[in-house]
Amino acid sequence: MKIKKLLALALAGAMTATMLVGCGGGSSEPAGDAPAADTGSADTGSADTGSADTGAASGDAVTINVTRASFNVATPDSAQVQKVQDAINDYIKDKINVQIVLTDIGSGEYADKANLALANNEINLLWTASWQGTVGTNDLVPNNAVYDITDLLPGTPLYDSMDASQWEATKYNGRNYFVPVYKDNVEGYDIMARKELADKYGWDLSSIKTLADLEPMLEDCRNEGLKYPFLTQKTAMFYRWYIDSFDFFTADSTSNWVAVDRASDTVVDTILTDEYKEFCTLMAKWAAAGYISEDEVTKTTTDTTTQTQDWGFSWWTDIPVNDEANSRYGQDVVMTPYTKRWAHSTSALGSCYAVTANSTPEQAQACIDFLGLLYTDSKLADIYTFGIEGEDFNYDANGHVEQTDAGKYNHSMWESASATIVTPLYNEPDNKADLYIDFNGGAETSCAAGFRFDKTPVAAQFSACQAVFEQYGFPLENGGIAEADVESTIEAYQAALDEAGYQDILAEFTSQYDAWKASK
Repeated sequence: MKIKKLLALALAGAMTATMLVGCGGGSSEPAGDAPAADTGSADTGSADTGSADTGAASGDAVTINVTRASFNVATPDSAQVQKVQDAINDYIKDKINVQIVLTDIGSGEYADKANLALANNEINLLWTASWQGTVGTNDLVPNNAVYDITDLLPGTPLYDSMDASQWEATKYNGRNYFVPVYKDNVEGYDIMARKELADKYGWDLSSIKTLADLEPMLEDCRNEGLKYPFLTQKTAMFYRWYIDSFDFFTADSTSNWVAVDRASDTVVDTILTDEYKEFCTLMAKWAAAGYISEDEVTKTTTDTTTQTQDWGFSWWTDIPVNDEANSRYGQDVVMTPYTKRWAHSTSALGSCYAVTANSTPEQAQACIDFLGLLYTDSKLADIYTFGIEGEDFNYDANGHVEQTDAGKYNHSMWESASATIVTPLYNEPDNKADLYIDFNGGAETSCAAGFRFDKTPVAAQFSACQAVFEQYGFPLENGGIAEADVESTIEAYQAALDEAGYQDILAEFTSQYDAWKASK
């Protein structure tokens, strides 16, 4: 594989970051616990997306517009979303002084459509995430697009629905702007293998302590004739495999060139570290051995490749119920932890809600009241997540949820409400809530937990360096560079970053981080 060809392909495939309407923005990719965004076209789920008027349609009730992404249904069914909205409003009318206008937007179009609606003041309660492009958490706060809810939270059912550490972990500049979905709110990664192969070859995954320990097993996969012995899922994985060494708190592979070194508690240029050279060299070696396919570099693998028998090993974001992978991939898999689990600045913001800055005080309070009920009332949480009982889902003999194949309304717990209140699926354990509480409580806390980098002073340089990553970093981290060329390509990568303004970013990052440490 020739370096010039691969660099050209990677550059041609680079995506241009969109900008938040009326202000600066950014783009990133989802954390591993979120499914890949469906790129299908989608319509907004509710015909009424106009700005909510306090108490307009329901007496003295406060009406709020709730906008969320649809990951499981590419094109939301507007009639079914309306039916869910009506069912929610009927259920909550005697419980809280709130009525909602519900809008579902297909995840492939969510960033653009939610961004436009936000700019037009058409949203009061917005679903977002640290990895979400354009309307992500790191875009909304610097652009003053979200409501400061710090003083609205204490003493509310919403605040009491989760431990105080969740609220601390999601603060920006000491203030609360986001309501985290209580899910797997720490970050760690597993090595995953197809169980059929593990049984056939007698692999002991617990023996894997370094990535290099995989090589004898990858050799088995190559000899098996697999197209993808190691499936990277077209993901640059340095920022995941090496989180025990670095806090990549941008939660974005396209900006993994800066991080906090956990050992020294200082901001470092990761491209110049021994760890980066080690990783890229190993990926180059694996590609030459036939363990990593060219399809990863050219991004021609699909999000459903994991549902085939064409691969042997891949990665998985550790969650409390890892058996979920079996149903997601349509086959049995086995896995072993590779990294520790970390609580850091973005781990609890992998899925959350924000009250928009255009909301009135009455609407802001209504959003808190609605979320408070959503996070504590199982029936409401099930309607909001799964839809209409008897149409979109049913309860089995054990009281667990079985979703239907209707495909009209279908959400997942992780992007809806607390894992402690959404009813488990039919294939999930009864003690799912306890598993999530134990999982989150057993994590390491990062030295940089709570720090937020404001890239506004260097926004142009930041975007330029993300484009440089697509040209150099992505192929380096996916085996697209020959082993003999890794060192010189890293040098070229660093030079291109510097030309794009990287040193300005590094200096600004260091200044902000040092000031944050001094203020603790």
